[in-house]
Amino acid sequence: MNATNDTQAQGRDELAGRVALVTGAAAGIGIASARRMSAAGAAVVLADRDEEGGRAAAAELVAAGRRAHFVRADITRDDEVQALVADTVAHFGALDALFNNAGVNGREIATSEVSLDDFERVLAVNLTGTFRVMKYAIPAMLAGSGGAIVNNASIAGLVGIAHRAAYCASKGGVIQLTRVAALEYASRGIRVNCICPGLVDTAMLSHTKGNPAQAFAKVLVPMGRLATTQEIAELVCFLASDRASYMTGAVVPVDGGYGAR
Repeated sequence: MNATNDTQAQGRDELAGRVALVTGAAAGIGIASARRMSAAGAAVVLADRDEEGGRAAAAELVAAGRRAHFVRADITRDDEVQALVADTVAHFGALDALFNNAGVNGREIATSEVSLDDFERVLAVNLTGTFRVMKYAIPAMLAGSGGAIVNNASIAGLVGIAHRAAYCASKGGVIQLTRVAALEYASRGIRVNCICPGLVDTAMLSHTKGNPAQAFAKVLVPMGRLATTQEIAELVCFLASDRASYMTGAVVPVDGGYGAR
């Protein structure tokens, strides 16, 4: 058995009986994490603005004998996020784990040239959207037996990246939001952690201008390659599970050594 399969076997039932909500679940890290959490025994609600992709992802899990449900939701809309959390609880009876994953890149442009509209759009999704989902998910968790929240920040929240002012600012904000919430709810049964992926093999990265993604990785990442979405999903599942029961407020880079330079 290889290392990846061995890890999956050890954690096969680590989320059994739990209800997990994944935002941005129609593609990339989101769908990989929904699959991993489902394989670990969770009933999973997949949320995304992409209705076609989200429904297909949920149908894939149901066809595999898993419990899954899709909800179309835009995390920049307060009413839709409230409805998303309510639908999750109504459909599966609880909310135990949240992977706050939905996000956007924004334009690559020098700081003084970033339009206010573009800056605010990136923060509206990446930072305010993450806050909004937490705002409504936390009371649902408190009404149950607590839970675990995993926020998707980025290595861009830990290091500066030229021409990415809005993205870096938004992800730095997610890190601080994570720490504050972790302090507030540590004694109330809710753990809040965040991950900081580096270069990951997703469609979002493929839109980065300049060199192809693999070429970026060979130059910038000490491991010399992109992360797979499955590698990120393993960390998400771990942090959502009781294997991470003494972790809260953690900011976990998963970047192939990028941030150690």
